[in-house]
Amino acid sequence: MVLSRFWLVIFISSIAFVLFSLFSGNSYTIDNVLNGKKDDTILISEKYLNEIPKFIQDSINKNEEKTFVINRNATNPDTTYIFKNKTVKIYSGVQKSDGLLPTCKNTLLDLILPLMAYLAFFCGLMELLIISGASDKLAKLLSPVFVKVFPSIPKNHPSISYMTLNFSANFLGLDSAATPFGLKAMQSLQEINPDKDKASDAQIMFMCLHASGLTLIATSIIGYRAAANASNPADVMLPCIITSFIGTIAAFLIVGVKQKINFKSASLAVGLMVLIAAIVGLLMYVNHLDLIGKNYFTTNLSALILVGIIIFTLIFSFSKEKKFTEANTTVYEAFVAGANNGVKTGVTIFPYVLGMLVAISLFRNSGLFEIISNWIAFAFSNMGVSKEITDALPVALLRPFSSAGSRGFLIDSMNTFGADSMTGRLSSIFQCSAESTFYVIAVYFGSVNIKNTRYALGTMLIIDVICVITAIFVASWFF
Repeated sequence: MVLSRFWLVIFISSIAFVLFSLFSGNSYTIDNVLNGKKDDTILISEKYLNEIPKFIQDSINKNEEKTFVINRNATNPDTTYIFKNKTVKIYSGVQKSDGLLPTCKNTLLDLILPLMAYLAFFCGLMELLIISGASDKLAKLLSPVFVKVFPSIPKNHPSISYMTLNFSANFLGLDSAATPFGLKAMQSLQEINPDKDKASDAQIMFMCLHASGLTLIATSIIGYRAAANASNPADVMLPCIITSFIGTIAAFLIVGVKQKINFKSASLAVGLMVLIAAIVGLLMYVNHLDLIGKNYFTTNLSALILVGIIIFTLIFSFSKEKKFTEANTTVYEAFVAGANNGVKTGVTIFPYVLGMLVAISLFRNSGLFEIISNWIAFAFSNMGVSKEITDALPVALLRPFSSAGSRGFLIDSMNTFGADSMTGRLSSIFQCSAESTFYVIAVYFGSVNIKNTRYALGTMLIIDVICVITAIFVASWFF
């Protein structure tokens, strides 16, 4: 219900603001909102040749292409004059994201189809883990901890192994594997959900822990920083880990209090200590490496882990071939059946993702998001927050809505202020330390047709705010 109302507010307010801007004269056309593509120049006016300044007329007449560009600085966009069909079209600024119709197309071609391919492959592997019994063994191993965190889940339930794989994939930066594992976890949790239209306590806890984005190896962030010529691309690793870890603990405490979880459990304390020890141990190892060593380690660890999961699954399944025979199937046929289920899941979540991304596209291109972010930045600056921090806030503000959009702001902030600036580093931490909340909500709850997300959205947004505040303190402490 909350998600539905929020979606309607975003949609209606964005459309209303677009129409207001058009009829008040603040914008010349709304075609870009419908048909424009990201980074296209925006048409701001159209005039007859004799209505523009004389020096521009002369420059256009001298140019064979009948164009003239006024180059400006980073804060003022270039203005381009194009003479065609007896009029001069004037363009200035670039579009922040794809318009409504290109978003519909790209959601299918660039997002859903690749996601369906990932889902097909990893769901095929998960089918092998299920039939071979590997998932049961993992569930039994971790049940003492998980039954404390998820008291409504029966002991040794298959969802425990799926959630473990999802958390591990996120932890190691394996985004392509994390989503299929997470969707399988949601489907497994839905099987024991007494009210199929309403999110269960276990599903909410899983979603909030997933959305806190605990990451050890931020390979993509390191790659962006290396491309931006950072002196040490991996220097944000520790701040990212600290920020995302605090976000994860906050998620567990907030949801745990709501669900009245027993925080004094010995097994829960042991599990937490093991997690902290693993993080500290890996941090100590990475910290003693030189720059090349860090880059080599962070680049290869995630890939090796993923290859290891695939090899283990195939070898273990081959060793348990009798179980596949008992299930009237083969290893290959089981993989194909799992892959088929993955494709069906992709088809199921497509409308949910499309509806959310179209609303976000309208929100950004309407100009409403920019106004709100400017107000927030202004409020922070009046509170004494430095300009280096406020310049990084667009990444934090857009991150819950769009990973691609916030990534664009991240790259722009590093290009504008420098990868080694406080703004560039803080933007990197913002990008790494949280999830795309609305996208995740649409994908995960949409995959099991849950209509009432209860307090999941509100909690996830609170966690996003906690991660933002933590990132600012951590970045100020480190840099």
